[in-house]
Amino acid sequence: MSRSIVVGLDNSPESMCAADWAAREAVRRGLPLRLVHACDGMAADTTSTSLPELEAPRQRTRALLHSAVGRLQAQAPTVRLSAEPIHRAPVPALLAEADSAELLVLGSQGFGGLGGLLAGSVAMAVVARARAPVVLVRAGYDLVDEHVPNGDGQSSARTPHRAVALALDLTHECDALLDFAFTAARHRSAPLHAVHAWRLPHNHPHTDREDQAYAPGRWDAEWVLESVLSPWRDKYPDVTVHAEAENTRPVHAVLRVAEHAGLLVLGRKASRAAQTRHTGHITHMAIQHVSCPIAVIAHE
Repeated sequence: MSRSIVVGLDNSPESMCAADWAAREAVRRGLPLRLVHACDGMAADTTSTSLPELEAPRQRTRALLHSAVGRLQAQAPTVRLSAEPIHRAPVPALLAEADSAELLVLGSQGFGGLGGLLAGSVAMAVVARARAPVVLVRAGYDLVDEHVPNGDGQSSARTPHRAVALALDLTHECDALLDFAFTAARHRSAPLHAVHAWRLPHNHPHTDREDQAYAPGRWDAEWVLESVLSPWRDKYPDVTVHAEAENTRPVHAVLRVAEHAGLLVLGRKASRAAQTRHTGHITHMAIQHVSCPIAVIAHE
């Protein structure tokens, strides 16, 4: 049985855009799409009740899922679509869904503001703990935003897809990120723009020289980056790859490469220790400043 793309819905603008993006991704990948709404304390459909405080949440959930199904069936009629309410707290419910999903898609509001439940603390808690890839989508992100502007600089859905941006930390194992990013680029017939940020030690003899961009540190970083990418270039010969080893702070490299991308792929160090489950500084900054969808991939 095919693994599904799962979307967590909460009726916020962010989660609606996440559902739209997930439907397009389901078409690209040829996968089923599953919509879920998690609410702890909501009466199950099989439970008979006349209490308004129990029936009202159930009716709202039915209406939410029914509306989303109708909307997505009109947009992506070929996608196998299902929807289900989950009678459980959102974070454990979504983490359980992610365990059997190809990827989990949630709305994102960045930090601050008054977005939906899944676009705020729930989404951040899920991203920090999920073992499956999690994609965060902002409100307002539409089909035309996935494509490069046309010759007149206008938005268009008929132009090629924007590049997939991939940020690599070569001190960690990168296969999961590379596999996701190359697959995403292939499905979009889009180029892959891979960036690795490196910094010289403060006491390095080239640190204060104007030509530090050509120091051995850059040569080493470029060589390692190409060594990591080479087998994936061979595995995906139809994907055009642009690779950069940039002498800058990692967050600066990530924000720059994401500026014109259609999807940003970042890594998150996976840990089984509950107290160390976090997304990391770079992912936090990307969530705050990057407008395109962000895929967060757990790696060892």
